[in-house]
Amino acid sequence: MKQVIFYTRTQCGLCKDAKITLKLLQDEMGFSIEEEDIDKSDDLTERFGLMIPVVELDGEILQYGQIDYFTLSKRLHEKTR
Repeated sequence: MKQVIFYTRTQCGLCKDAKITLKLLQDEMGFSIEEEDIDKSDDLTERFGLMIPVVELDGEILQYGQIDYFTLSKRLHEKTR
């Protein structure tokens, strides 16, 4: 089973919306989600501070910022075939 890493932080409205989208796609496609709070790591905060939310699979960022269902669905389908 593929594992998607979802970089987020507390008090992030875009992150809440992205999580809903990610859960919908998870139900459809059957991948696991590892949620990472970037505020718990200086390295992650430096790497993703202005980009969150970030969806990553196999070390590749699939989408960040404004996450939309159709773009993320397309990218996930390309990567999970």
